[in-house]
Amino acid sequence: MDFLDWTSQDVAQWIESIGFSQYKACFTENFITGRKLIYVNCSYLPRLGINDFQHMKVISAHIRELLGISDVQWSRSVADAPEDDMSVFLKIKSCTGQRAESITYDQIKNICLK
Repeated sequence: MDFLDWTSQDVAQWIESIGFSQYKACFTENFITGRKLIYVNCSYLPRLGINDFQHMKVISAHIRELLGISDVQWSRSVADAPEDDMSVFLKIKSCTGQRAESITYDQIKNICLK
């Protein structure tokens, strides 16, 4: 999970590597680091200045792939568990502090299995 340590410059290089160099400044000027990238999705991208819907879909798919999370299930029942283990882990890791730094994915899996 090296991306959690990415600076906004690292994120900008990544966005360029997936073919969207025109958006590098959108990520650097908004200080989007690897931890903040966890929250970037189609509804967030317009706030960064990315408004092309096709680009938004592709970038969001790449972010989900990078994070190792599945596509959003829009048709799921509200009674279903809202998140998978990886999503819970990434939300915790998006924070700073000793607790967030020390938790591992295996710990989250064990908690979610109970």
